[in-house]
Order: sequence, then structure tokens, then C-alpha cells
Amino acid sequence: MTALLLMVVTSGVNAAPVSPTDSLVIRFANRTRLVIYAPDKAGIQALSNYDLNKIVREMGMKLDSVPGGQTAISQDGERFLKDTVLVLTQKKDGFTIVINSKDDTIRTKPAGQDSSNRAYTQAKRRRRDKSSFDYGISIGLNNFIQQSDNPTYPALSPFGSRYIALSVGAMPTIIRGKHASLKLYYGVEVAWNNFMFEGNNVVEKGPVAVAFPDAGRDLQKSKLTVCTIGVPVVPRVTFYNSDGRKVGHIGVGGYANYRLDSYRKIKEADGSKDRRHSDYYLNNFRYGVMAHIGIQSLNFFVKYDLNPLFQLDKGPDVRTLTFGIGF
Repeated sequence: MTALLLMVVTSGVNAAPVSPTDSLVIRFANRTRLVIYAPDKAGIQALSNYDLNKIVREMGMKLDSVPGGQTAISQDGERFLKDTVLVLTQKKDGFTIVINSKDDTIRTKPAGQDSSNRAYTQAKRRRRDKSSFDYGISIGLNNFIQQSDNPTYPALSPFGSRYIALSVGAMPTIIRGKHASLKLYYGVEVAWNNFMFEGNNVVEKGPVAVAFPDAGRDLQKSKLTVCTIGVPVVPRVTFYNSDGRKVGHIGVGGYANYRLDSYRKIKEADGSKDRRHSDYYLNNFRYGVMAHIGIQSLNFFVKYDLNPLFQLDKGPDVRTLTFGIGF
């Protein structure tokens, strides 16, 4: 715990000394002096740990004129004359300021909660609300949700069926409130849905339908990858604390995607790879609903396709469920 002694001395007025070992005198153009007493040079150097402007501002102090031409510091209407001594003690939750040897103790707010910081944060929030673009990357996992009792597809690897997307979008504010705002996120994203099969099954395009036969040999990896470009539209409610800082958001919306490419990839036991591009009777258009739940800058998402992954009667009747986190 560090303590410093401050004394404000004006021109033509003598102040009672406090027998310091070292002192720092600052002279101003109007012949006003600021004298800082400390037990040693280390105490003077410790001034760099304090934001004196912030301390005085948080106390709400101001210089005022009093009869006789003296200069005083006033706090809430009470005046402290030339011999006023402020004892400042820095603590984890802010500063404790003791005036003279009285019991007048003022505890300032932590640095992140003062009015100037709050105003700065709110101004930054307004600028952020007006920002045009938002860039992001999303990663997650895919799964099939079957719609029939007799699925004709192999099980998916839970951690190998990965999802990745790159996006750019805008999020204008529709309604701005003190503690919550309604925003609309929309943009464009390019996504890769990987469906990795367990076992040794592979995907093949037959004459009339897609099939998933066993390869008849050990495989290191077998997957179907679908690349799409899409447009997500998600209304969001964003929440702020009393300082105007974002604490989280929640949103529900939808998306529409168009297939750009699709291919199967097989990795043999010896490490050799085989990649074959085909449409595999996939639906070119996919659409669904999505939800966002955010904590500060993190965004958790869930997406669910409302139409089948494959064309009608040309593949298993499955929908895609995707969930993950965005940055």
C-alpha cells in the first residue's frame, strides 16, 4: 500500500511544512506552486503510478475563489484552505483519499467505471454501431438428422465431420437502447461442410442414386465435402452493462446457400489420396434456420437445414445440423 502527501500552495501564502525527506515543487505560469512531499526519492518516483488528473476529476473537485484572494479546493460546498493535505492510498479497487487528519475519506471508483471512461466507451459503442463491415471465421461440426426409419448412409465421425466458414457482413443498429440494442446481421459467407464416414465406406454416384458401399479395404479416411456460398440474415439483440460495454447477444434468423463444388476424398492405408468431383445428387440450393448466442466477442451458432441434403429419391432423406463458434 503506497501513500503520498499533496499540498496546494498559492503565491503569497506560506504553508506549514510537514518535514519531508524529499519534495517535488511544480511552478506554474501564474506563480502557483504544487508541492508534493514524500519520505524519499522512491516516493517521488512512485507518482508515475498515479493518474492525478483522474483522482481530482473523480473527487469532483474544482478550484474556487474565496474572500481575501486566497485559493481553496472545494468539495460539495465545503472549503479547504491553504493548509489542506490530501493523503492518497492506492488500493485494488481504486484510491482512498483522506483530507487532513479528519475522517473525511473518499473512495474513488475503479478505473474502468469513471464517468470519462464511460463516456468514451459509449462513444466507441456508437462508432461501432455505425461500422459497415464485419469479418469473421466460424468453425464447428456437422451431423445428419435422418427423416426416415431406414437410413441408407453410414454413420458419421463425430469429430471428423468439420465445418469451416469465412464471412463478411454488416450489422447496422435498428433500435438503440441504453442497455440493449436491436441489430440486423447480414452478409456473405463461403462454407465447407465435411461429412467424414466411420469405417471403410465411400460415396459413389450411381446411375439413378448415390450409394455408400464398403471399399473392401482399410482406409485412413473417407469423406464427402460440399462447398457453398450463402447469405445469412439474423436479427440480434445485443446487451450492454452500465458502462456501455457489450456483454452478450442473442439472435434467430435464416440463411440460403448455393453449392459451388462437391467432391469425395479417400485416403488409403498407405497414405495415397484419391479425390473425385461430382454433384453426387446433392441439392444445389439449401436453406434453413440459425441461432446466435454471444458472449462479448465470441459467437456460438447453430444451423439446421430445412430441405434435404440430397435430391428427392436420389439419396438418403437427411438434413444437416451444424454447430460451433465464430470469431
